[in-house]
Amino acid sequence: MNDDLAALAARIDRTNELLTRMLAEVAKTPSTHAIFVDAGYLYAAAGRLVAGTEDRRAFDLDAEGLIEACIDRARSVFADSRLLRVYWYDGARRRIHTAEQQSIAELPDVKVRLGNLNANNQQKGVDSLIRSDLESLARHRAISDAALLGGDEDLVSAVEAAQGYGARVHLWGVEAPDGRNQAEPLLWEVDSQRTLDLEFFKPYVTRRTAHAHEGPPTARPTRDDVRFVGAQIAAKWLAARGRDSLGELLPGHPYLPGSVDQDLLVEAEGLLQYSLRGQADLRRALRDGFWEHLRTQY
Repeated sequence: MNDDLAALAARIDRTNELLTRMLAEVAKTPSTHAIFVDAGYLYAAAGRLVAGTEDRRAFDLDAEGLIEACIDRARSVFADSRLLRVYWYDGARRRIHTAEQQSIAELPDVKVRLGNLNANNQQKGVDSLIRSDLESLARHRAISDAALLGGDEDLVSAVEAAQGYGARVHLWGVEAPDGRNQAEPLLWEVDSQRTLDLEFFKPYVTRRTAHAHEGPPTARPTRDDVRFVGAQIAAKWLAARGRDSLGELLPGHPYLPGSVDQDLLVEAEGLLQYSLRGQADLRRALRDGFWEHLRTQY
């Protein structure tokens, strides 16, 4: 009998040891978050907020800059977590990428997922794509937190599916000029809510004017030209802010805080006399030049 009790106690001790080791490994595993963007909601709500219209043809949206700003915001919200990627959901005829969607798909850490567009330019199948990705990532413990930028009531099932596997879902919305632009049932289901205001979107939404294309076009600069300008701006940035600021910036590589990235874009466009909005390859070259100069100085 004593031998049996001793063997049982040994098995219990072994089990406890394994559990302790497993919990220690889990504690060392960093949390991971992902950002899910319903582009249909984003364009409509941000266009209405900044440009006064939901018609995509009436304004330009700097998707790359906005994605960077969302990544930066998520970094501050999920301070002890790493980014898995940004999922960008949009509609397209026969699910064939437009030029703009293709440029977004080429961005680092961004996955574009396309639903269809019907004859009335309404998205079809986007909500099911969001649910599929949210559920799959939560089920496989690939994410612990999801920032969902959307407002459709059909997303409730996606939220419930992810929460069922232990993920926390945080709803992000666009400030509404009047009333709400997110369904109440969706607001009830999520773990937290956050509203991105007019000041957040202003740098990335520009209303088109009849004079936008007047005058001779400026020649498109080369990647080397843009990279050189990025290095120039980095030198000015470092001289103005000092090495302490550089030490704070480096851990975020290859991402720049939203305010720094926007200042970099605006100053570069002024020096080049050329718009880099929607020019994913040139925007990357600009950041590459900026980072290359800063890292040589550290």
